[in-house]
Amino acid sequence: MKSVLLVAAALAFALSRAPAGHAQTLTGSVNSAEEGAMAGVLVSAQQAGSPITVTVVSDEHGRFHFPDGRLSPGHYALRIRAVGYDLDGPQAVELGAATADVAMKLRKTKDLAAQLSNTEWLMSMPGTAEDKRPLIECMSCHTFERIVRSSYDADAFFPVLKRMAQYANNTTQARVQMRRAEREVHDAPVRRLAAYLATVNLSRGPTWSYPLQTLPRPQGRATRVVITEYDLPRQTIAPHDVRTDAQGHVWYSNFVENFLGELDPKTGRNTDYPIPLLKPDAPTGTLDLEADSDGNLWLALMFQAGVARFDMATKTFQLFPVQAALNNDATQQSMAMPRSWRVDGKVWSNEVAKQSIMRLDVKTGQYELIDPFKLLPKGHQHSPYGMAADAQNNLYFMDFADENVGRIDAKTGVATIYPTPTPKSRPRRTMLDDRGRLWFTEFAANKLAEFDIKAESFREWDVPTPHTYPYDVFMDKNGELWSGGMASDRVLRFDPQSGHSIEYLLPRPTNIRRVFVDNSTDPVTFWAGNNHGAEILRLEPLD
Repeated sequence: MKSVLLVAAALAFALSRAPAGHAQTLTGSVNSAEEGAMAGVLVSAQQAGSPITVTVVSDEHGRFHFPDGRLSPGHYALRIRAVGYDLDGPQAVELGAATADVAMKLRKTKDLAAQLSNTEWLMSMPGTAEDKRPLIECMSCHTFERIVRSSYDADAFFPVLKRMAQYANNTTQARVQMRRAEREVHDAPVRRLAAYLATVNLSRGPTWSYPLQTLPRPQGRATRVVITEYDLPRQTIAPHDVRTDAQGHVWYSNFVENFLGELDPKTGRNTDYPIPLLKPDAPTGTLDLEADSDGNLWLALMFQAGVARFDMATKTFQLFPVQAALNNDATQQSMAMPRSWRVDGKVWSNEVAKQSIMRLDVKTGQYELIDPFKLLPKGHQHSPYGMAADAQNNLYFMDFADENVGRIDAKTGVATIYPTPTPKSRPRRTMLDDRGRLWFTEFAANKLAEFDIKAESFREWDVPTPHTYPYDVFMDKNGELWSGGMASDRVLRFDPQSGHSIEYLLPRPTNIRRVFVDNSTDPVTFWAGNNHGAEILRLEPLD
């Protein structure tokens, strides 16, 4: 008995001497009058003055537990995400050096529409698949809530849609940018879309004529996750592509500003590296961010017309503008593929306005224009998009406007086109693994897909949630696929061997573009940017 008391006294003394900077953890429960203990509720904590928010999910008993040591002592604002509910209290908690346990109460929301994701709006809206198909373009700039809360009739919608067609791709609500070259827009499809939108908004009355449908809350393995959000210092920052370096820092392309961004996840500190302007009067911002074999970063400069190389040692840019003969107000490079440029001195890109591939000679700075679709039947729109290069610098690319995967031989320039099994699939972003498999998303078909470049064969898998419209996919070291998009506010983890999937709900509306998986951690760590939310997110599965 005496020895037990001595041990207890020693433990109490040790705890009293614990450093003040290391809280043990935050735990608690989530309950509502309607459901009692609530599983699958996202609970977020953000320390006052910090750009970092940490989120966990309540388990089947309604309990939640922040990882030990993840939250330091201080004052924390609390928030939740559980469709159909709002946080009744408490709204904040004070953490000391010991564990804090919080009983969180939820109440039924009075405004369910404010909580719906784009996917849930598409599930709710009446209409055919063809009625809804044009709406997947709208997600690039704003949520569907803006549409369905409007009271425009078809005639009022028509000029709005015509005007929006002239916005640059790299536009967000925080920063609208107009194209320098006006796009041709046909009236008939715009009038059809305007007429449909007037049937799903509030133009005919104060409430919607259809019930609002919601997805279920997370359960099972989908609750075993820690999500960290890093707020960026300006709302105009639009992180598009993200990737980590050897030091664990996150680099991202900024879709609406001419900066390359760097985030230190330990501190939340953001650093901007200004990219010199090539066209001061053109829309700014970059899209594709890729690393070459030297570890340097390359960026596609969009309407600035060209690509840029960022030297990671000197932190300086070298710009490669498109030469005058190929450069006009419509010129746009969204992709850059430098992976194997050391093989022949060539970096791949695209020319969106000409529906073509471009190839940069790094030594001369000159671009070569290649039309990979010149032998195909006329009448189809094409858009070379997501790119990957093999060890010989042969290019594989996605045809985002149609249904094809393309290959260009680096030595001969000959193009080969492989139609996907699903028509009108609109393949978007891609990655090539070390076994010669090209993994990509079929954006419009709501599928993940594989193209075996040796066998020249396809496999496709339906994404489990309808109207997800996956943007990008990444295969991790365990053979699992990770994906995200602009619609569902969810991260998909998919095992192509078993067909099993997990969907992790994110703490707030999240417009995901490129995704990246850090394979150096165990389990792996998922990274993405919130293109409309000025934040970087990290997702750590716990199994």
